[in-house]
Amino acid sequence: MMRAFTEQKMKRFAEQRWILDAIISSVGMEWDQPRLGYTMYPCGPDAVGDFRTVGMRTKKFADMHREFAGAAKRRELKAIAFEAEDRLVSARESYFIASLLYSAARWPIFEGNNLHKDYNRRMVDCYDKYIEFAPRPIERVEIPFGDGVLPGFLALPHEPKDGEKFPCAIGIDGMDGSKEIMCSMYGDKMLERGMASFVYDGPGQGECPVNGLYVTKDNHMEAAQAVYDWLIQHPHIDKDRLVIFGISFGSFFGAQAAAQLGDKVKGAALSFVCHEPGCYTIFNMAAPTFKLRFMFMADYDDENEFDKFISEFSLDPIVEQIKCPILVQGGQDEELSPVECSEDFVNKLNVPKKLVFYEGERHAIGGGSAAYLGENWYTMLADWCLDRVNDKPAPNESVLINSLGQAEVKPY
Repeated sequence: MMRAFTEQKMKRFAEQRWILDAIISSVGMEWDQPRLGYTMYPCGPDAVGDFRTVGMRTKKFADMHREFAGAAKRRELKAIAFEAEDRLVSARESYFIASLLYSAARWPIFEGNNLHKDYNRRMVDCYDKYIEFAPRPIERVEIPFGDGVLPGFLALPHEPKDGEKFPCAIGIDGMDGSKEIMCSMYGDKMLERGMASFVYDGPGQGECPVNGLYVTKDNHMEAAQAVYDWLIQHPHIDKDRLVIFGISFGSFFGAQAAAQLGDKVKGAALSFVCHEPGCYTIFNMAAPTFKLRFMFMADYDDENEFDKFISEFSLDPIVEQIKCPILVQGGQDEELSPVECSEDFVNKLNVPKKLVFYEGERHAIGGGSAAYLGENWYTMLADWCLDRVNDKPAPNESVLINSLGQAEVKPY
């Protein structure tokens, strides 16, 4: 899996590795967040067996990559058999599921070794086969960026008519996911609302670090500019109706993107918050995998040097550059970034803003009564994005979804 040096370069990971294995053995592989749930979500119910079997078979950290890869290979073989029988709908579904399983297999490998690269290649190959048989236009895009590229997928709601242009939602994921989980195979919330979906791996994310493109404190701003410059040239994208949505650490990168693009975007929705300046909580108090992962994303082997590097991460210097309406959604019991940091960020904004907290929810909203009984966070996000591209007045309010699912609204 990983070299011993990679696991040992972070002190807390090395010291707590045995505890991590003990927790996985007793609690399961979703000890820190519902990674099985959010990775299989874009696949739909047919993937439940694949992902839950991985969860049942995983007893320690080292099991994760091979169990995901084994499930991916089984799904890929099903897809190949379906294709040979000319059952192309079934084939595309299995290729999609296999791609996301391979994507998950990459996650526990915090170095760009040959195994990581092999899983990455298989993921891309399976997604390309899904695109070949997809029920809508989808194109893999590689946007030139520095000495490398930003890989992404542009999906359109339907085959465009001559001259038809779509509003577009630009999706930015976090540390532990990738672009592949940002657009659902069926019932995608952006596509269903008539918006195109452009999702991409920014520096340090998904495919980028294995290809030598790492994250810095501000190069996601440059990446957003490169994405914007490419999108506005596309014949079926309405350059005047763009919106951003960022999930988890994408809530930080998404805010950077909004600052970079100013009034060129209609809004930015930021969910599962990571807004703490210096990121102390996520990298020093949460599961040690977060820090080791980000050290890989930023290409750091020395933990002390990484600590200096990450201490400069802050939205404070750019908050006044944000010119579009903002939606922020978080769990009130957020464990990776203090909620007061998100409140402080929102309070500093000079634009219409909506801050939503779900009572009792943690970082990944879902699992508690506020999320189950109240308005679904993703539905709220998608409708908010649609309203922005349709030029509806943006709300200026704070909302608490309480444990009974009731919305307590206060104007700013």
